[in-house]
Amino acid sequence: MAEGVLEVTSATWDSEVIKAQGLVMVDFWAPWCGPCRIVTPTVQELAKEYAGRVKFLKLNTDENSDIASTYKIMGIPTLMFFKDGRKVDQIVGAVPKQQLTSLIESLLNA
Repeated sequence: MAEGVLEVTSATWDSEVIKAQGLVMVDFWAPWCGPCRIVTPTVQELAKEYAGRVKFLKLNTDENSDIASTYKIMGIPTLMFFKDGRKVDQIVGAVPKQQLTSLIESLLNA
């Protein structure tokens, strides 16, 4: 994983996401997904820009299908946002960095 972006699994989900304080973004992805590869550099940039303010995680949906199923992930990439352990928003598909930045800012200021 890139600097600032951590891998989360079914085993670490509760401690990394549900029990986390503050804003957490989870990138649901799979190695075979083309649009997921398009989003990855953007997520890495955001992780550097928001270091210390937002926690960035990646979850491989192929290896952790139970979590993907729990959150009804129908398409990837799905970028899901949690605040203090509760899901607050999500974006499906490869979207421009500006759209993600706007959403992150609004969630941080909410």
